[in-house]
Amino acid sequence: MPQNPPSKDDKNQLTHFDVSGKAHMVDVGEKKETHRIAIASGSIHMKPETMALVLAGQADKGDVLGIARIAAIMGAKKTSELIPLCHPVGLTKVTVDFTTENPCVTCRAQAETMGKTGVEMEALTAVQVGLLTIYDMLKAVDRGMVMTDIHLQEKSGGQSGHWISEK
Repeated sequence: MPQNPPSKDDKNQLTHFDVSGKAHMVDVGEKKETHRIAIASGSIHMKPETMALVLAGQADKGDVLGIARIAAIMGAKKTSELIPLCHPVGLTKVTVDFTTENPCVTCRAQAETMGKTGVEMEALTAVQVGLLTIYDMLKAVDRGMVMTDIHLQEKSGGQSGHWISEK
């Protein structure tokens, strides 16, 4: 659907479409480089006995959370290869932490860069890949695991400034 060209003052315009409605990569060439941070999180729910395997380090495929952490970081680094209109970003830092509260694992990822575009997609991708890796490593014992509440918690930097989720 064609849209009016986005104005700098209108935050409700979809920026990934040109005036004729065709998808395009947003031009960030004129933007100022700033320190940008994004934090995302999400959870995977499982049977209590599946969680017991994770906590005891007894999953057949190995250290579930350790491998999921590496996968999440790799996911953040590959985001622009997975999301068609996402800019490649020179990440300066990615941290991934897991918390466990039976029968749930929560993943929290923080991505940082010094650049012209944000790292929200990198943080969100890290969470998704981390949770998918947990699913993959445990699916032989629990195919009913459910990933939920994947969302951006906070972002800072850039023209829009600091934002915190109300969730």
